[in-house]
Amino acid sequence: MAILAIDQGSSATKALVVDEDGRRLAQASRPVRTHHAAGGVVECDGDEILQSVIDAGRHALSQTSEPLTAIGIGNQGETVLAWDRKSGRPLCPAISWQDKRAQTTARQLSGQRDRLHQITGLPLDPYFAAPKMRWLREQRRAVGVVTTIDSWIIQRLSGEFVTDAATASRTLLLDLEAGEWSDEAFAIFGLSGEERPRIVECAAEIGQTSLFGPSIPLASAIVDQQASLFGLGCFQPGELKCTYGTGAFAMVNVGSEPRRSSNNLPASIAWKFGGETTYCLDGPVYAVGAALTWLRSLGLLSAAADLDAVAARAGKSDVIFIPALAGTGAPNWWPEPSGAWFGLSLATQKDDLVRAAIYGVAAEVTTLIRLIEKDLGRSIATLRADGGLAASDALLQTQSDLLQLPVERSATVDTTAVGIAALCALGREPAAAIEWVRNVAPPARLFEPRISSDEAFDWLARWQAAATAAVQISGGKLAH
Repeated sequence: MAILAIDQGSSATKALVVDEDGRRLAQASRPVRTHHAAGGVVECDGDEILQSVIDAGRHALSQTSEPLTAIGIGNQGETVLAWDRKSGRPLCPAISWQDKRAQTTARQLSGQRDRLHQITGLPLDPYFAAPKMRWLREQRRAVGVVTTIDSWIIQRLSGEFVTDAATASRTLLLDLEAGEWSDEAFAIFGLSGEERPRIVECAAEIGQTSLFGPSIPLASAIVDQQASLFGLGCFQPGELKCTYGTGAFAMVNVGSEPRRSSNNLPASIAWKFGGETTYCLDGPVYAVGAALTWLRSLGLLSAAADLDAVAARAGKSDVIFIPALAGTGAPNWWPEPSGAWFGLSLATQKDDLVRAAIYGVAAEVTTLIRLIEKDLGRSIATLRADGGLAASDALLQTQSDLLQLPVERSATVDTTAVGIAALCALGREPAAAIEWVRNVAPPARLFEPRISSDEAFDWLARWQAAATAAVQISGGKLAH
């Protein structure tokens, strides 16, 4: 008996087939193209996304003869789409979580910032779904419904008009305590007349789909980053992970009570099943894999797989890189690009620039984790790492050095799919799910600090000074 877990991400859709004991039976991937343009435009073709879901799932299933018992799906979280309820036809391109055009909406509603944070736990920023939804209504005059993209995908798979609790908590429209849509938040964004998808638990039989063969239950749905938190076994409060993909996303389990951040971090639902809700805090770095793609376009890096070789060639350098090529998330939430190199000289080589990019990503993640620790009121013991770029020894060693903590790399980069599959198979039995995940995705390697705490502190102080200057030069204001 097999479970199909589909992880629909920013650059690709991945499908993983496992049996009910968690043994990997097959996998497949299909690329997803993203269109970037001036003015903060980041869009995807909705039909292409759906086709990638179907193709990746079918290809993975073609590699095994095990009968399929359930399907689960993860999604991009804050990406939105206008679509027709009757036909299912997209009415515009999907507006990516990376898109910045709704910053004008966020500025217009700045007087409601504190109230929205109180209701939803989220900062007012175009990263989240509601500003994009309002922007679509104002600029595109789109008819039909405007939802996070998961609702459209699920409707096309099963006919159901739903979203899961974790995804709903990333919209700026959910009452975090109640776990229900907030009429007040909808009114603030001018979206009171919108048709709202029903909110379901992350592990529940949502409906049936026959797009992958005979009719099969769709049994789990969740945001990709929260699925990764689950797939890495972060079941206890204070357990932390970072996913290194298109962006880097640090996230911590905060337990069964919602916790508002005092440091401009998003608070949301990690998962909900069996009537119980677990909450999380997180911090995003928008451009990580995207920054490496940019370095490749400049001819500074042949491929992401060459990262370790380049880092080994590069000598000690004072060059500092600020990876804010798509703006910054927490704590400043500055949407304008403010990436920069500092400390360049006539002796700087291209390998020095790549090495600085590795340090810049690790430094920004370290900064976010320090804010998480402040909100928790205690130190983190270990960072668990996953995502495609977590395959880089150089990146994870640098992360351990700057963070001054052990960093565990998962044995699989597909922990998002593992989390989706675990919820699908065992979500109603938390104790069994914990053991299942531990067997499927154990840590593969432990990185420990190789530099002193004083060295890490001094380097981070220099990096932070440069990051502050970069934001201020681009016109941004620093969070207090």
